[in-house]
Parts: sequence; structure tokens; C-alpha cells
Amino acid sequence: MADAGILIGKSDKPETLLLKRANRHGLVTGATGTGKTVTLQVLAEGFSNAGVPVFAADIKGDLSGMAAAGEGAAPFIKRAEEIGVTYTPDRFPVTFWDVFGVQGHPVRASISDMGPLLLSRLLDLNETQEGILNIVFRVADEQGLLLLDLKDLRALLNHVSENAAQFSAEYGNVAKQSVGTIQRRLLVLENQNGDKFFGEPALSIDDLIRTDRDGRGVVNILAADQLMNNPRLYATFLLWLLSELFEQLPEIGDPEKPVLVFFFDEAHLLFDDAPKALLDAVERVVRLIRSKGVGVYFVTQNPLDVPETVLGQMGNRVQHALRAFTPRDQKAVRAAAETFRQNPAFNTEKAITELAVGEALVSLLDEKGAPEMVSRTLIAPPSGRVGPLTQPERAAIIAASSLRGKYDTVVDRESAYEVLAGRAEQATEAANAPQAEEGILGGIGGFLGSLFGTARPRGQKLSTGQVIARDVTRTVTNRVVGQIAADLGRSIGGKTGGTIGRAIVRGTLGGILRR
Repeated sequence: MADAGILIGKSDKPETLLLKRANRHGLVTGATGTGKTVTLQVLAEGFSNAGVPVFAADIKGDLSGMAAAGEGAAPFIKRAEEIGVTYTPDRFPVTFWDVFGVQGHPVRASISDMGPLLLSRLLDLNETQEGILNIVFRVADEQGLLLLDLKDLRALLNHVSENAAQFSAEYGNVAKQSVGTIQRRLLVLENQNGDKFFGEPALSIDDLIRTDRDGRGVVNILAADQLMNNPRLYATFLLWLLSELFEQLPEIGDPEKPVLVFFFDEAHLLFDDAPKALLDAVERVVRLIRSKGVGVYFVTQNPLDVPETVLGQMGNRVQHALRAFTPRDQKAVRAAAETFRQNPAFNTEKAITELAVGEALVSLLDEKGAPEMVSRTLIAPPSGRVGPLTQPERAAIIAASSLRGKYDTVVDRESAYEVLAGRAEQATEAANAPQAEEGILGGIGGFLGSLFGTARPRGQKLSTGQVIARDVTRTVTNRVVGQIAADLGRSIGGKTGGTIGRAIVRGTLGGILRR
């Protein structure tokens, strides 16, 4: 069965998610306590058995149990008999990840990789502040300044603020008050331990797309119980990861099975109060990423949590029970019912409110990619343990991981903070020895100064024409030196040298495109 599809459960027939349609995305919805997490586990186990790697955020810690065999609880054995299968306990290959590096391998990204759009979302910046952040990233890209961690971003913000007049003339108004606001937001993020996410070594996408020796897909589980204390960091991290997959993976069309399946639990956090630009970008990524073999499955309580433009792309749907106590609840029930292809055998809207725990309305894509009629379905029992691992069990799996040691130690190479500090030190030395204009900058400036008559003894005033000539001299000098630095960067090679002197191309969500 795993070669063709994943058994989700049984209605009047087996409900099977076809692997060749699994990259058409999916939606798992339902009220708290109705069985969404178990359904997610059943799907993740099925994909793993089919050789498809999985990434899922573990909000409550329950998914970690997949790494241990199920215990054969009586309700699961009974459910297996009801749907006509044999209950077989099994354990699955799992890799644990943790932004804070406590319950799994550390997960990091550089500030440069995240880009201004997602970072603005994380910091909850307004339009003006986001504009300044875009200027900062533009300066970094053009000057070859790597933004790896928060200290790099702070240093460049200070640099832009101290030279506000210069950058305002080139890019638009840079208000020091707005820069100060961004700095304070960074302080808040750091106080919430969000700084641990930024730095190197950055996560390699290849480490998420792996199989074990038996050919089963590795299930990557992100410990998110602590991360959920900062919902914006949680949502921004998952969105960044989705954008990295989108930008880095090649186009492959519709494969026989997905390259990776990505589960986005508590999906409403992604869309709550999101600006239109971000929503448009998310819609575009979700729409196009399927051709790269990635299936995205949103898990949330209410189908209204997902914008219509995204909801329309969710081909495979599992709807657990909803409670219709309030007008909004009733609207959600109607909306959920209307998204299904109706089954004349029952009233869909009424059935949604009557579903028992472990029961769901299911509509999957058929061989031709069309949605099947909705069916009232008993969800299959998972083979792995339902419930969290103990801390010793988790620690043993992390210690035995093939990735152990790869991400453990933070690497702090030369980046914007060090470069700007070096520039400041050189400027101080130059100020203490103003009579000695040496090097490329001094030579070019001295030659042009002599040519235009702007070189003069200290205290002597310049004429109006000489003032203009002086400004032209400075501009020409800076541009010449900048070009020399660009040429030098291209000759150095490597990641640092490669970013100096070339325009950096950013993708749909603002991350750096790697080509």
C-alpha cells in the first residue's frame, strides 16, 4: 500500500492518499481534542514508510513518540479491526531539531538569509520601519557586508543611523527614531532568546531530505513547545524554511511521490495580522512549490484560519469535528462544509458537528487529480507510540544521530560587525594622523584635490567652486575605491568574497537566492 498511497482510514471504502497527488497539499482541521495530532502522525508514518522525508513541528511533544514503537493499546487494536487491518507496532527514523538547541540539534539561519520581509514580520515593524530595514539590507548587499547574527544587524543599523544624511540622499529618508525602534525590537527578541536562531552554521536543506538504511523517510521533528512562547518566531521560522525549500530545490513537475512533506501546525499563526505583501508571497510559494516535489499540509482548528487563496490549493482534506457554539463557529462549519464535494448520503454541515474523536470527514484527490466526494471516515491507528518520549529516550536518539556535532558549535566568522569595527578603527587612526594621506583613497583624493585646487593648508577657506569640486572629488574617490573593492571581492572567491561587489538577488520571501 505504501508504494501507491497512504491508508488514512476507512469509510465505506479504504481512504487512501495517493502519493502521486500528495504534493497537491492538504489541510487537517478540527477543534482541540478531536484527533488532529493522531491524524498528522498517521500521515507522517505513512510518508516515512513510502520513503518520503517529513518535517513537522511538535507543539505539545506528542509527535516525538513516533521514534518508539506503539504499545498496542486496546482502542487501537479495536480500531484496526474495524477498518480491516492488522495493528502492527513500529518505530520510525526521527531526527530532532530545536531552535534553542536543548531538545534537538540547533537550527540556525543567518540574518542575510532570512531577508527584510520575514524579519520585518518577526519584529512586527510598521511600513516606515520596514522601509528602513530594506535600506539596511540594500547597503549590506551592495557593500558585501554579511549579516550573520543580531550583532551584525545592530552594527549596520548604527552605521546607517550615523550616516543618515548620506543614505537618505540615496535611498530615501532614514529617520533615527525609526532606527531606534528597530533596535529596541531586536533587544526584545534577544531577551526572548530569539537570538539563538541567528548565526552559523546555518541549517542545510539537504539534512532534512534523508532516508535511513531501509529506505524509509526520516521524520524531522521540531521541538516547538518552548518556541510557541514566541508565536511570531515560530511562524517566521517555518515560513523561512518553506521559502528556503522553494528557492533551493529544482523544478521536477509532478513526481511519483513527494521529495518532502512539510506539516505546518497552528497554521493560523502564519496568517494572523500578516500584511498583504506577505500573504501574497505565501500564496505564491504554496502555489509553485508543488512543482518542486514538496507537499505542504496546514494543521489548524478552523478552516477560516487559512486565506481563501491558499485554501483553494489544499487538495487533500481531513476535517475533524467542529463545535458550533458561536456565530463565528457556525460560519466556520458552513465554510468547511462548502469546501467539500458533497456526498448525497449525508448532510456534511451536520456531520461536522457530530463527529466523534478519531473520526473525520475526508476528501482526497483521485488518480486524475479531482477531489473525491467527502466521506465519513474512521481514522487508522498510528503504529508508533502516541505520546511523548521520555527525556532519556530523546537524549539517546540525539546522541546516536548522524548529524551529532555538525550544528552544535556556533561559528562566528568575519561579518558586518567586524568589518564596520575595523573601518571605525581605521577612521580613528586616520583622524589622529591627518597629515599622512596614504593608500589608494589618499592617493586618489590627493591627486584630484591638487587637480581641482581643493587641497589647501588647514584653516584656509575654499571658494564656492572649490567646495563643489571637493564634493565631486569625494564622490569620485568613493566610487573608484568601491569598484576596486568589488573587483577584489570577485577575485577572492568563497562565500564572503563572492558577496562583495555584486548585486545579491533575493527570492519571493526576501531570502538570498543561491544559484
